[in-house]
Amino acid sequence: MAGTNSKEIRVAGSGRVLIAALGTEPPADTAAAWTGWQDLGYTTTDGVKISKKDKLDPIDTWQSVSAARFVYSDRDMSFKFQLLQLNEDTLPFFFGGGSVTETATGSGVYKYDVLAEPKFDERMLGLEFTDGDEVKYRLIVTRGQVTETEEISLVRTAPVKLGVTFTALATTDGAPLATFLMKDPNYAAAQASPAA
Repeated sequence: MAGTNSKEIRVAGSGRVLIAALGTEPPADTAAAWTGWQDLGYTTTDGVKISKKDKLDPIDTWQSVSAARFVYSDRDMSFKFQLLQLNEDTLPFFFGGGSVTETATGSGVYKYDVLAEPKFDERMLGLEFTDGDEVKYRLIVTRGQVTETEEISLVRTAPVKLGVTFTALATTDGAPLATFLMKDPNYAAAQASPAA
C-alpha cells in the first residue's frame, strides 16, 4: 500500500538456499515441506543478492532525435551467493554437475571429477527467509543453472567459499522465471482495500 509504513519493512534475518532436480514439485505454500530438495547449508553473511536486468532497445525515427518507443530485447534474473559447506551437493553444484563417489567400498575416501568438457547442469532453486515469527518469504526458480563462479581461496585464516551466480532460464511460453510465496499480513491489507 502506498505511503510510509514501517510494518512493511522486511529484514531477511535468517534464510536458506535449496536446489532440486528439474521437475521436482515445489512447496505449495510457506508452510509445506521442501520435499525432494537439498538444503545447501551455511552461506556467508552476505546472504543472497538478487539481480534483475532488463535490456530495452530504442526505436529511433527520422523525425525525432529521441526514441519513439522501446522494445524489450532481454531479461536477466540472477542470484549470487557464497556457500560455506563442502559436501556431495555443494561441490557438484559449484563445478557444474557430476557426483561424488567413494573410491572403494568402505574406504572413507571420496572422489569428484571436474569434467574437461562442461555439460549443462540445470536445476531448480529455492530461497527462503523469515523476518520474526509471522513473516516468511519463499522464492522458487523452476529452471536455471550456475553461470558464473568465483575463485576459491584456500587460506589459513578464512573458510573455503564456493561463490556462485545462478541464472534463471525460461521454461514454457508465459511461465514465470521465478515465483514468490509470502506469508505476510501486509499483503492482506492491500487485498481488502477498495479499488480506486
